[in-house]
Amino acid sequence: MAEETIFSKIIRREIPADILYQDDLVTAFRDIAPQAPTHILIIPNHLIATTNDVKASDEQALGRMMTVAAKLADEAGIAQDGYRLIMNCNKHAGQEVYHIHIHLLGGKPLGPMLSRD
Repeated sequence: MAEETIFSKIIRREIPADILYQDDLVTAFRDIAPQAPTHILIIPNHLIATTNDVKASDEQALGRMMTVAAKLADEAGIAQDGYRLIMNCNKHAGQEVYHIHIHLLGGKPLGPMLSRD
């Protein structure tokens, strides 16, 4: 089993965060180092370290992450112009916290997903 992360403490409200949404399955809060005018993290309330660790029993929480992303994008006023959802897996993708999370980014043109070398 994976170790507890800073996100676990945010879910339990043991450390401060700007929580925008929380229910029995997921929690969403503003990123402390935003990369766009809107930068929200959406996480399952139970620890799943990477997408490689997702099980069929996680499908309800993962689906809720997507519906919450759409709801928050609408509330932030970025749904019409568009937004990006990013989920990184392991070090080559840039995963920093080993508790899966979706980055919801928007509020400006975001450019290409990857630089073209």
